[in-house]
Formats: sequence, C-alpha cells, structure tokens
Amino acid sequence: MATYKKIQEWVSQKYGYSASTVKTCYIAHCKELAGMKLRRATNRQGDKRKILCPDRFQKLIFEAFRHFNML
Repeated sequence: MATYKKIQEWVSQKYGYSASTVKTCYIAHCKELAGMKLRRATNRQGDKRKILCPDRFQKLIFEAFRHFNML
C-alpha cells in the first residue's frame, strides 16, 4: 500500500499540482469513501471530518489508488 506521501507525489507529478495541494486529509477522506481501513489521527477531535476532499481531487486520488493497486 502506498504512503500518503507517495500518493501526493504521484498526483503532483501527473497533474502538475504541488504536493502540498493534495492534503493528507483529502487522501484520508477518499480512503474512507473507498472503505479502506484508517488509523485514528492523534490530533483528531470527534468522529466527523472537518475538511472533506473536493470533487476535483477525489477523481485524481482514486486514480492514484488504482495506480498503486489499492483498489
């Protein structure tokens, strides 16, 4: 399974976004949507996500999941 950093770098290289534009919370939200197992972040408060992945990044992140054989 690819790390969040590898996913950020892959999306960045393929689509020209800076790696910091693809936030780790976006990746975590997409993993949750795909039904993948997540660990609880130490800084997370409550069960609801404060920041959801925008639709324009969901497609790119899911493509990265397929590239890394995570789906």
